[in-house]
Amino acid sequence: MIRALTRFSTRNPWKVVALWAVVGFSLLVVAQTLIFRVTQTQSGDFLPARYDSAAALKVAEEKFGAKPDANAVTVLVARKDGAPLSQADEQRVAATAKKLSARRVTMPPAKDDQPSFLAEDHSQTPKVAPVMVAPDRGFELLRVQLTGNSMDPGMHDLYRAFRDTARGEFAEDRMRTGFTGGLADLADTEEAQETTSKVVGAVMMLLIVVINVLVFRSVLAAFVPLVAVALISGAATGAVAGAAMLTGVQLDASTPSMIGVVLLGVGIDYFLFLLFRFREQLRSRPDVSARVVAADVSARVGTAITSAALTIVAAFATLGIATFGQFRVLGPAIAVSVLVMLFASLTLMPALLAVTGRKMFWPSRSLTREPRPGAAARLGDLVARRPLAMVVASVALLGALAVGLAGIRMDFSQSAGDRGTPAAATAAEIGRSLPAGVSDPTTVYVTAEPGRTLSAHSLDALPAALTKVDGVGKVGATVLNGDRTAARIDVYLTADTQSAAARDLVSGPVRAAVAGHTPAGTRAHVGGTAAIFADISTAVDRDLRTVFPVAAALIALILLILLRSLLAPVVLMISVGLGFAATLGASALFFQHLLDKPGVNFVLPLVLFLFVVALGTDYNILISDRMREEMERPGPARAAVARAVRHTAPAVATAGIVLAASFGSLAVTPSPSTQQIGFATGLGILLAAFVLSIVLVPALTALIGRAIWWPTRTARTPRRDRVRGSEGRSEARDDEGRVYVP
Repeated sequence: MIRALTRFSTRNPWKVVALWAVVGFSLLVVAQTLIFRVTQTQSGDFLPARYDSAAALKVAEEKFGAKPDANAVTVLVARKDGAPLSQADEQRVAATAKKLSARRVTMPPAKDDQPSFLAEDHSQTPKVAPVMVAPDRGFELLRVQLTGNSMDPGMHDLYRAFRDTARGEFAEDRMRTGFTGGLADLADTEEAQETTSKVVGAVMMLLIVVINVLVFRSVLAAFVPLVAVALISGAATGAVAGAAMLTGVQLDASTPSMIGVVLLGVGIDYFLFLLFRFREQLRSRPDVSARVVAADVSARVGTAITSAALTIVAAFATLGIATFGQFRVLGPAIAVSVLVMLFASLTLMPALLAVTGRKMFWPSRSLTREPRPGAAARLGDLVARRPLAMVVASVALLGALAVGLAGIRMDFSQSAGDRGTPAAATAAEIGRSLPAGVSDPTTVYVTAEPGRTLSAHSLDALPAALTKVDGVGKVGATVLNGDRTAARIDVYLTADTQSAAARDLVSGPVRAAVAGHTPAGTRAHVGGTAAIFADISTAVDRDLRTVFPVAAALIALILLILLRSLLAPVVLMISVGLGFAATLGASALFFQHLLDKPGVNFVLPLVLFLFVVALGTDYNILISDRMREEMERPGPARAAVARAVRHTAPAVATAGIVLAASFGSLAVTPSPSTQQIGFATGLGILLAAFVLSIVLVPALTALIGRAIWWPTRTARTPRRDRVRGSEGRSEARDDEGRVYVP
């Protein structure tokens, strides 16, 4: 199958390139059109119905008409002269709020870089209502509801249009305004980080180009992989978005960016694997047609790429068994995207090699001369001569980093981005006079049994009990729905609702108070941000215990089938296990101890396990495939290991740097959790490339010898030419003249 695809692609390269261009650009348009229509931003919607906060969301939607994509914005209104608000001021605020509630907000035209037909029109009439006045009457708070996907840039533009309108209306009454809350936070953070994001993206692309130029000394080799992978990534995103639209599955808002980051790194890796081998074969076979060489290289390397890609697919597909919906949709989405990249690696990439031929490496003269042994050759010799020492050194390094696992703590806080934004300043001003959770209350929903109704008086014991809970700043009035079958009680916490303190408060004392004071004949559920994160932490903890062993077993099974060996998969799994422990331990040392953070983000272990184990296995498979190929030639096993490292280390090192840079770019994002994922994943990829794949796995293979492929047989070592070393010891020379002590 692999050879048939690569043979067809190299025989009909222009047809394959043209087909990919048409399909790729079409799917790219599909992605831009659909992506915000098939994603959702409410984490609570990903929780199974059995969780308390998920049940609360259902009550809010069915009994109080809450919309799943509703975005609450808190507006602070105060006098410009700083004086306390008078009764007349409150009346003017209420009148302006009523005026804003009746005025339709029109979404501004799409930006110049986005076609207008791709933008969804979010124009709407917002809901604006007064909430409360500060105890010192320094300001009044309004609550605004805007409906739409909060990650859609169009919604950010709509919010800014409303913000400017409201600011102008209140300014006429000599009032100043401040805006905070989810949508305001996102829009302000986007504005604050816009330049940084563009610079980081440009630097990352420039880094990839510079690395390729330095390695290949070629123009085409620097730009062709980048353009090809960008096209494939867009096509994969479009395929995922189209599949989600057809099946009715809602994706997590982070899915498109995760697909882009994963495929950029993985795709460049696969293209580099092909380019290094293509250059090597063109150099050794100068009289053979470039298309023939491209076909041979693509078939040979395609096998290793297929093995590596299927390992990633299997790892992420295991997320399909998770109970937390965010994981359950993210895993298969990335798995499908990697399958698209795999198909492109066996069709588009070989076709591009066939089309460009030897011109791919112009103006470099590397094809006309054999390169001198460099750092990779010296490292290969060192690993082959001193395998035990290299194993001890590698394990010592990984073990030292893994020490950070002792005392590791999980951080469930979801604090967002840049604290220097206007939204953050407004939240801080509110927090100085009111409980921290006033702009994002925890809500208790009470429902009556069928055939019964509720009254505010019958529920008096519940708000009274909640008021006595330590950590609750204020409890709102009981609000009944239209048919009096449900009630809502807002609870304002003194802690930031996205903090670990709020999560512990809601999951413990608040829910205990609700359970102990819910009247007979009713059912109560606690909802809101803090409650949702408390339930997510429980769901994630359960998923970690399930996904880890299943993914590890599946990866091991795939390696067993692909390598046709019992011992080699064990060596690879032990090495990536050490890499995972070292990466997570180093992350804990850096964030928890050095930066004094509360802990590592609660999703980091799962993300690291999937990315570091799955993607790190890519490099292990590549080096293992080359060592096996070299061992099929006569000669000492250690000589085969040295040759494999010499030829493969440059590709693995280059690919590792590119992939680490791709993930490392996440470390400069405003979100602390994303920063941790970017830093830790980048570090894990570097360890996988430079320690596991180039040193540890080859050193272990050199120690074990050809027995590592048991029960499959490779070429046996023939009688070697014996020479006398300087100390009279018996030595053996390989076919390249290097000396190895038996």
